Amino acid sequence: MGTLYDTIGLNYADLRRPDMRIAQTIWQALGPAKTVLNVGAGAGSYEPTDRRVTAVEPSAKMIEQRPASKAEIIQGHAENLPFDDNSFDASMAVLTVHHWSDKAKGLSEMRRVTRGPVVLLTYDPAFRDFWLFDYFPGLIALDEAQMPSISDYQDWLGPVEITPVPIPHDCTDGFLSAYWQRPAAYLDARVRGAMSSFWALGDVSEALSRLEQDLKDGTWEHENSGLMKLKTRDCGYRLVIAG
Repeated sequence: MGTLYDTIGLNYADLRRPDMRIAQTIWQALGPAKTVLNVGAGAGSYEPTDRRVTAVEPSAKMIEQRPASKAEIIQGHAENLPFDDNSFDASMAVLTVHHWSDKAKGLSEMRRVTRGPVVLLTYDPAFRDFWLFDYFPGLIALDEAQMPSISDYQDWLGPVEITPVPIPHDCTDGFLSAYWQRPAAYLDARVRGAMSSFWALGDVSEALSRLEQDLKDGTWEHENSGLMKLKTRDCGYRLVIAG
């Protein structure tokens, strides 16, 4: 993951600004924890500011973009966390598990070093209800190949609580489904450049041309008119909490 995000990370902090509504959901799940480990921390999105945070991230480019904070930053990988057992009150990992080379090992490591809840924001690869798949069907195969199934988390972590995380229509964090009500955003190469999925898909020029045409002639609006009335939507993102 470090090599990929050394490329994606060039404009990551500008385009992947944490959405505070999603942040509140994550922070609430951390409970009263005073010490928090953030694994696959990226540029520091969603780290609580009122707790002592230790961030582990493999990509130097991502680390360089972190805003000033009191967090301790360690360049490293989830699969080999350099901490003693039960070192942290809670741990978190946000939209990162699917990039790990050994997901089971990484989550085992998180469980090992965490006394309390392990909190993950992830995506359900079985989710299909998104118009973007009509234009980019390769996203489905990509998700199936790299995203853990929701049942995997219980196998790896023991009993878990899993809840949907609705995505606001004006989400500030530019992950893959953030623009579900703003389709023109996907035509912007800079926006796509902050999404690892588009880097994996390769040449998508034909699909982009079709989306652009459908936006121009009103086809997209006609087929997705119901979306424009919504303030939030289930886009397949899930909060996984292992107590």
